[in-house]
Amino acid sequence: DLALLKVESKMKFTPVTWGKSETVRLGESVLAIGNPFGLGGTVTTGIISAQHRHLSNFGGIPGSSFVDFLQTDAAINKGNSGGPLFNLKGEVIGINTAIYSRQGTNVGIAFSIPSDLAVGIIDQLKKYGKTQRGWLGVQIKEVDEDVAKALGLKNRSGAVVVNAVPGGPAAQAGILAGDVIVRFDGKAVPNDKRLPQIVAGTEVGKSVDVVLVRKGQEMTLKVKLGELEKAADAKPDEKAPGTPPAPGTPVLGMKLSELTPEMRQRFNIQGGEGVVVTEVDGKSQANEKGVKAGDVIVEMDLTKVIKPAEVGDLLKKAEQGRKTSVLLLVQRGEDRRFVALRIGG
Repeated sequence: DLALLKVESKMKFTPVTWGKSETVRLGESVLAIGNPFGLGGTVTTGIISAQHRHLSNFGGIPGSSFVDFLQTDAAINKGNSGGPLFNLKGEVIGINTAIYSRQGTNVGIAFSIPSDLAVGIIDQLKKYGKTQRGWLGVQIKEVDEDVAKALGLKNRSGAVVVNAVPGGPAAQAGILAGDVIVRFDGKAVPNDKRLPQIVAGTEVGKSVDVVLVRKGQEMTLKVKLGELEKAADAKPDEKAPGTPPAPGTPVLGMKLSELTPEMRQRFNIQGGEGVVVTEVDGKSQANEKGVKAGDVIVEMDLTKVIKPAEVGDLLKKAEQGRKTSVLLLVQRGEDRRFVALRIGG
């Protein structure tokens, strides 16, 4: 919905003024102007219903995961998209872009691209002719209750790193799987949904401070950001693993095996190291957490494993330390995620 147009005319135009979307308050009155159903110049009114609304690939809109939308109940329909959202000072604080409706008409739930983000994108279009989003090069997940307990965290804020892309900005800076990012470039990271938005809105090539927690200790690393668009173009295709079971060593409801050439072929595992899951007990907690045959356990409690016996040894160590759960770093294809399993659960 964002494009930069050059208008050549002898007429004199009065440009609108950008406002600061970050200073908008819930309940603040707003005006929306657009062209609903071809009725040009239509003005509707409402309030700001919510801020920092995360919509992952909402309605198939490319890049919506990187936008921190404003939500409004101002009447917005088809044709309003691209129109301005004004505060009562006459400043543009958003650009109307989507509605939530099963019928395709207004139900009081609409979303606008915040002005603070739009201004940066327009500057990029003017300078480069395209958008350039910052890229950190990590795969992250939510810090849920199980992960927080397994990592010994005091709260659930931040985003836990499950994989740092080899050769990417994060990997080059020394960020590791299991690190919990709590601040990025001076901005707090409340959850895993907010981090991609903050990173995407940061200038490509900028060196930023990343504050993270590693094994209970807070530390700061300097990272030089890459460009998301270039990284996306270079991403290889993901291949799905197979699922045939095989005998192995039973641990936590899973049968495990070394990642031999035969196992790689059987489960179509292309690379990496770890211990392969050959079978999962249908009544186990591992099965409830979505672990499947063909998954590869890369780490257990932030320690790399390549043999089933090492998994067993780490489990015994956790039991001796009176831990209530262990944390597995599990890889499936190119996707990695943390899985916390209760000991004896």
